[in-house]
Order: sequence, then structure tokens, then C-alpha cells
Amino acid sequence: MPNSGGLSKVRLGRMHEVMTGYVERGEVPGIVTLVCRRDEVHVDAIGNKMVNGRDPVRRDTIFRIASMTKPIAAVAAMILVEECKLRLDEPVDRLLPELGDRKVFKRLDAPLEETVPAERPITVRDLLTFRMGFGIVMAPPGTYPIQRAVSELQLFQGPPQPQTPPGPDEWIRRFGPLPLMHQPGEKWMYHTGSDLLGVLIARASGRPFERFSENASSSRSA
Repeated sequence: MPNSGGLSKVRLGRMHEVMTGYVERGEVPGIVTLVCRRDEVHVDAIGNKMVNGRDPVRRDTIFRIASMTKPIAAVAAMILVEECKLRLDEPVDRLLPELGDRKVFKRLDAPLEETVPAERPITVRDLLTFRMGFGIVMAPPGTYPIQRAVSELQLFQGPPQPQTPPGPDEWIRRFGPLPLMHQPGEKWMYHTGSDLLGVLIARASGRPFERFSENASSSRSA
């Protein structure tokens, strides 16, 4: 194992064991993990590039990845938290009034009108942790009424497609009337929290999300 420097050898060993388990169980053919602390970098390459392959993954192996806007949005939101323009546990209603007075489905397969009131508001922390109560449903398209409603509103909750979603204000206007699938904080659901976070960042900063992210990146690296 590479020199751990200021990193904990015990915890690096635990991480290696966990990641090796995924490979040994056949859940993935190979994994590359990286941990960085100040100037210390630890890289661990385990397994092969392909199922039943013999070509091992290496530090410089190229992987297909996606959803990289999500960590950028999270960092941008935390910058605004540092600047006291956002607070982690404040309701988002202040800047996203479209998300006020939420309704929640009684059950996932319920018609759109079968709802109960949300037990509490959605917070910034809920958006960051994908626990706002709404996200991608891991089921074939059209399985549930909410999936059909999302499709009809052109909110594009599925895999990447060459479609152009509406602008942020129009997007959230369409999203606003939809019930949540779960109570805020109740369950992790992928994706939608990041979309809403982008709108929140734009309104909190007074600039489009992409412009704020670019400026924040350049100022932090200067």
C-alpha cells in the first residue's frame, strides 16, 4: 500500500477492504479510489477494467462518469452558507416560494390528488443530501402517475437525452404543484435535489448558477 503520509493507515486499510469486497462479490469489475488531505494523496486501484477481464485498472484508467454538476452545485451552496446567504437548516421557501406548503403522496402509486400535508418545510440540507422527498423513481417510465406527470411537464427526470429543459424559473414553476413522493427528510432519492439547488443558488447569489460557479472557482483558485 502506498505511503499514507498524514492519512490514517487503519482507515485506509478499512476502505481497501470495503472496496475489495465489491470487486470480489462481482458487483463491479474494478474500482479506483482516491483520498486527498492537504498535500497527501492516496490512490488504490483494485480489480480489472472488464468483467472476467485480465487487464487491471490503474491510477490513470479512464472511466465514463456523469452527474458531475452535482458536486459543483454542492460546493457552490456551501460557499453561500459560508457567506451567510444560505443556512443549512432554514426552509427553502424564503427563496423558493414555489416549494412552500408542500403536499405529499399517501403512497407512491396514488393519483396526484391523494395527498397529505408535509410535516415540515424542505430545508437547504434536504436538497444537499437528496432527502427533500422527490427524485428519480427506479421503475420503467409510466409505472406511476407521478412519472407520467413529470414527463408531461417536460421536467426530464430520466437518463440524459438530447432534450432542452426549460429555464430555471420556468422549470421550478412547473415543478411547484407536484406532490412530494415522501415526507421531507424521510428518504434518500436521487437527482431532483440538485436541480432545485441550482435554482436556489441562482436566487441566493443574484446570478445564474453557471456564472456564480465560474466566478467562485476562479476566486478560490486565485
